[in-house]
Order: sequence, then C-alpha cells, then structure tokens
Amino acid sequence: MRKKVVVNDKMQKKYVYYLTEPVGKNFNPEFKPELTPKQMLELGVFGGKYMTDCQKEFPRDWYKRAKLNPKLHDPKMNYFGINASQPLAIWRQKGWIYREDPRGWFQWYCRYYLGRRCPDDERQIKRWKMIKRHIAQIRKNCGKKDLYCRRKQRQAVLHWAYDSRNI
Repeated sequence: MRKKVVVNDKMQKKYVYYLTEPVGKNFNPEFKPELTPKQMLELGVFGGKYMTDCQKEFPRDWYKRAKLNPKLHDPKMNYFGINASQPLAIWRQKGWIYREDPRGWFQWYCRYYLGRRCPDDERQIKRWKMIKRHIAQIRKNCGKKDLYCRRKQRQAVLHWAYDSRNI
C-alpha cells in the first residue's frame, strides 16, 4: 500500500508525501495517543483556527462535527474554553517545527495517523511523551475528573491527543 498525497493549502504548495501504513495502525509501540485527530477536532482544540484551510488533505469525516472558526483563533471553541496555545512564531523560534509539517505537531500527527511515516517521527513521539509531566501535575493537584482544575493544562494535554477529561 502506497498512496500519494499532494498538498496545496496556504502553507504548502505541491508538497507530496506517501501513505505507507493503514489508517490508524502500525504506530510506533511507544506512541499511544488516546484521541484520534477527528476526536480532537470534535472536542475543540487550537481555538478552532488550526488547519481550516487544508480540509482537502484530510478525510471529510474529520470535519463533520469539528469545532472550527476559519476567521480567527477563538479560545471559547476549545473544550475547556481557554487558550492553551502559543503562536506559530514561537514554535518556529524554539525549533519545534519540522519543515515538512509547517503547522506543527498536530499536522504531523494527522499525517502519521493517516499512514505517513517520515524522518521526524522519532522526535515528535519524544515530544508527545514529554507532555506526561503535565498529566502528572493534573493528577497531583486536582481531584479525579475535576474539569475546572488546571483547565489550561488540561487543554494543553488535549492538544497532544491525551484525553484529559479522564484525569
């Protein structure tokens, strides 16, 4: 199985990648996200603004119930109703952006979930694993399923495919 994907959106023109794994399968054994990209979009992540111009690249089904706002970043659209994002400029400054995924980790995850494998997989999985420190802080400081405790941290871990509603 090898499917060619050509991307033409606001941030990439004629970018080509290949899907070499089945959708949602054959992940690195250390990478166990709790939410799919579709579930994340439905819950509300990144203020609804993230990836609104690249819907042609991803399955239509992901967008049916997605909380999106193509005009502006609106923290009220996030599951926890709070801003837990940093501007893309900061991500670039810190070296968190892989050249083939100019939108960052979530774009990488969406493509990985669909079956793309690339040289940046190991780094992104390491970054995903490092978010567990925030989960430990929520567990330490909040009652079980107290969704009003540490909302910003809960939203942040949601951005990384951890289901913070269950913590």
